[in-house]
Amino acid sequence: MSHPHPDLGAPPALAPNAIRITPLGGLGEIGRNMTLLEYAGRLLIIDCGVLFPEDEQPGIDLILPDFSSIRDRLDKVDGIVLTHGHEDHIGAVPFLLRENPDIPLIGSKLTLALIEAKLAEHRIRPYVLEVAEGEREQIGPFNCEFIAVNHSIPDALAVAVRTPAGMVVATGDFKMDQLPLDGRLTDLPAFAKLAEEGMDLLLVDSTNAEVPGFIPHERDISAALRNVFANADKRIIVASFASHVHRIQQVLDAAHEYKRKVAFVGRSMVRNMGIARDLGYLKVPGNLIVDVKQLDDLPDKEVVLVCTGSQGEPMAALSRMANRDHQIRIVEGDTVILASSLIPGNETAIYRVINGLTRWGANVVHKGNAKVHVSGHASAGELLYFFNICKPKNLMPVHGEWRHLRACADLGIKTGVPKNRTVIAEDGVVVDLQDGVAKIVGKVQAGYVYVDGSSVGDITESSLKDRRILGEEGFISVFVVVDSSSGKIVSGPTIQARGSGIDDGAFTPVVQKLEEALRKSADNGVLEVRQVQQLVRRTIGKWVADNYRRRPMILPVVVEV
Repeated sequence: MSHPHPDLGAPPALAPNAIRITPLGGLGEIGRNMTLLEYAGRLLIIDCGVLFPEDEQPGIDLILPDFSSIRDRLDKVDGIVLTHGHEDHIGAVPFLLRENPDIPLIGSKLTLALIEAKLAEHRIRPYVLEVAEGEREQIGPFNCEFIAVNHSIPDALAVAVRTPAGMVVATGDFKMDQLPLDGRLTDLPAFAKLAEEGMDLLLVDSTNAEVPGFIPHERDISAALRNVFANADKRIIVASFASHVHRIQQVLDAAHEYKRKVAFVGRSMVRNMGIARDLGYLKVPGNLIVDVKQLDDLPDKEVVLVCTGSQGEPMAALSRMANRDHQIRIVEGDTVILASSLIPGNETAIYRVINGLTRWGANVVHKGNAKVHVSGHASAGELLYFFNICKPKNLMPVHGEWRHLRACADLGIKTGVPKNRTVIAEDGVVVDLQDGVAKIVGKVQAGYVYVDGSSVGDITESSLKDRRILGEEGFISVFVVVDSSSGKIVSGPTIQARGSGIDDGAFTPVVQKLEEALRKSADNGVLEVRQVQQLVRRTIGKWVADNYRRRPMILPVVVEV
């Protein structure tokens, strides 16, 4: 079993008879999925998604893959294959197309409709190629065959990429629901045919590799939803991903059965459900959908709201409702259904929202106390079954944290994939498939790129560290005026604290210490402003640490006159 090494250097030039696979996101994390294939000097991208920030990344809106390793070769990208329409697979496309809007997008009807609507907001009109399962397209030197897979969004596709150097198959996100709502099964016969031809490298969704057995059917949720609807006396508020069409369909069916009207809340939810309805993926009974403005005219027992925010995102509708910062006010007796998974890393934010909703009297239903969610990713039993069908010569788990990648690799080895042909990589690790063998050959830059408002890539880890300190410890500003020739104090020092828990009046003892330190410094000929600032920072910092055991950010301002 191969694994990345911290001392990996830049990869060598790609051999003529090899295909190169470079994950730029999605390995060691849940989200930001992006994989780069290279053959004969040309590039093919599979997915280009975003990662959502966690609590230790304050102020960040989105996290993108790092495009720096391909920025000077974007003219050599023959296309971006999008496996499905979730944000963690398509959300970064607008940011990549800003750098080169001529890159074609390849995907299914619904996937392309969702990304085109998003790109329209960025005023980008890309070239798109609509494909469907069973079709093959020649994209530069890459011959791509598309295979139907079942996921938590309609129209998901896997892709088999053929080159003279071998066949690489990327599953995208998938599961093997045998009773899907739309009747569209994961096409196991198609994968079996690929296995007969010879699957040289399988890139497989590993998100649920630690979960034993088989994932329950999506349609099993209907009974739980109907039970909630039958027992709810007031409004029902459902939070889900804005692209989870299957889940929303079941909510609509339950609302219709119990004679409730449905309003979509939030721009992305309204946009995506409108697209799904227009394309026929969402079946909406007549007169079921109403505008949110009409809700005041309806009795509470006839209302269903469908909104975003199931992951505790601070700016999403549900979080704002929990914080009393939304036009829709949670009241005693409302029922809130969190109809999505709990993404690793989001636990604290989600429970914060649940507590906030409960505080206002809502009955919160989630996967922990009712069967209102099933996963969209194949579990261990399904993966074993899948590996035995595909018989990959080489295996590379993707789309998961480290524990998922390793669990998936172990499953593959149990089904007969040689251990030395099972590659566990991480973002930026370069894998070459040559002469039928996949191996790690180097590493490229693949760090986080932060989006903060209109700023892309300007925020660094150092900036985030400063933000965390400010948020947790506050800051102390120190203002002092010194004589430029003698270094003696002319005015100050004046000390003010914000968010540190220390009253401004408490600094009187340290003012005397600082004055003495500055006097000694001037007597020793230390006059340079930067050195004086460092002295101020050290003196105040030590005093605060000794007396309050805190480490706030200290901002010294030294003015020379």
